[in-house]
Amino acid sequence: MRMRKKKNLGPRLEAVADYLLDTVTDDPNALTAIQQKEYLDYEAIFGNDHPVYLEIGCGKGQFIAELAARHPEYNYIAVEKVSDVIVMAAERAKRDGLTNVKFAPIGAEYLQKFLPDHSIAGIYLNFSCPYPKGSYKNHRLTNGRFLAIYRDLLKAGAEVHQKTDNMHFFEYSIEEFSKAGWQLKNISLDLHHSDFEGNIVTEYEQRFASQGCPIYRLEAFLPES
Repeated sequence: MRMRKKKNLGPRLEAVADYLLDTVTDDPNALTAIQQKEYLDYEAIFGNDHPVYLEIGCGKGQFIAELAARHPEYNYIAVEKVSDVIVMAAERAKRDGLTNVKFAPIGAEYLQKFLPDHSIAGIYLNFSCPYPKGSYKNHRLTNGRFLAIYRDLLKAGAEVHQKTDNMHFFEYSIEEFSKAGWQLKNISLDLHHSDFEGNIVTEYEQRFASQGCPIYRLEAFLPES
């Protein structure tokens, strides 16, 4: 279902401009766009040299706002390509007075245009669209083409943490990570009935868990060469 366009979107975006990164590109082809680098200066953006973590598909920002509040010693970039959604995430961060999170209105396929290689301390994938039709599998954020991007962006030893309510997407993700040479740990087939501590619940997670759906979670990392 398509989200209804937000009222006064332009003024609302202007009101949170300090939270929005300049990641606009006119090139509709990501493969050519990423050849022209416009790397973000993390230290200039955040005013410090703290490690930078990335959430891809932040939705309304419930997860990243809580994570940033819990860990002021880290910086966070939250990616969301839908303006009607990212404005709500940025408004939440502004309301909470967070200074260690910024938002990038961009698709994941453009990340390498703006983020230097081996500069990200970890990636979060929370309830990404599963694209259930097989013909759209290349759009899944755990498809091999995106895992190759993450491999380049992540620092040595950094991890990707994934959560989803979709069993088939989770199985697909495990297969894609494994094919690409990633190792997996802390795999949970029912997160809310496990002994995992410190979980931050997202908007989607609240909805699915309240309906009795199991939440699947994994951590993926690349072995040291």
